[in-house]
Amino acid sequence: MVKHLLETVHVIGASGRSGSALCLGLATQNINVIPVVRNAARFTALPVKPLIADLTDIASLTIALANATHIVSGAHARYAETIIKAAPVDATLVLLGSTRKFSQWPDDHGNGVLKGEHAFLTSDRRGVMLHPTMIYGADGENNVQRLAHLLSRLPVVPLPGAGRALVQPIYQDDVTKSILAALAHRWSGPNAMVIAGPEAVTYADFVRGVASAATLATPRIIPLPVWLLQSLAPALRFIPKMPHVGGDEIKRLLEDKNFDIQPMRQILQIQPTPLADGLRKTFN
Repeated sequence: MVKHLLETVHVIGASGRSGSALCLGLATQNINVIPVVRNAARFTALPVKPLIADLTDIASLTIALANATHIVSGAHARYAETIIKAAPVDATLVLLGSTRKFSQWPDDHGNGVLKGEHAFLTSDRRGVMLHPTMIYGADGENNVQRLAHLLSRLPVVPLPGAGRALVQPIYQDDVTKSILAALAHRWSGPNAMVIAGPEAVTYADFVRGVASAATLATPRIIPLPVWLLQSLAPALRFIPKMPHVGGDEIKRLLEDKNFDIQPMRQILQIQPTPLADGLRKTFN
C-alpha cells in the first residue's frame, strides 16, 4: 500500500516481467505510469504509449526521464550509473539488483550488479536498490516452470550435496509490493536491501514443492558430485524439449542463499508469501 500520494512513476524496462507487473500494480492504485522501453512493440501491460530510450544512449534516456519525480528500473543493475546520470537530481530512485552479487562464483551478471550497486551507493541520490532472490510466479517467468518441465521428464533428480543448500525464492507479487512500498518511503540518500521469501528451504524441499504444486510425482533425489553433473549437463542439449543447465548454475546449487529480511519487513512493511502458497498460485 502506497503511504503517500504518488502522481507519476517512470518505469524503465517496463516490458520485462517485473516491469510489466509493476505497471499493472501502479495502475490499480490510479498512479500515472510512464513506461520507458527500448522497443515499443514489446510493451503490452497497459494501453499506454511508452517512451523510447536505450540504456546505452544517455541522451535518449535523459529526455525520457525529464521532470521525473519517481523512477523505477527493472533493467539490469549494471545500468545504474547511466540512470543516475540521466535522472533529475531530486528524483527518488528504486533500482532492481540481485542477490547474485553474493555468489562465490562471480559471473557477468553478479559483477554487473556489484558495479551498479557501487555506483548507486557512492552517489548522492535518494532511494534504494532492491536485491531480490530468485523470482517466481510472474507471467513468462522460467524458473519454476523450467524446473517443473525438467521434473516431468526425469525419473530421478541428481543434485550436488543431495540438495541440502538453502534457497529463499520470492513470489513476484511480493517484488511488486516491495517496489511500491519503496516508492512511498522517504529515503535518506542511497540504500540497498535484500528482498526474499519468508524463510529459507533446502533446494531438495524446493524441488519437492515445485513437483507437488505442478501435480507431479514426488521426485527421487540422488546426490552426485558437481564435476559429474557438469560433465553430463551438455548432453541435455541433445534431448528434445529438455532445458539446458549451465555449469555455473550447477555450482551455485551448493551455495546457501538464505538472507535476513528484517529490513524488508520493518522498513517496507512487507510480509512475504510462504513458498507453498506462492507455488500453488503459480501453477493454478
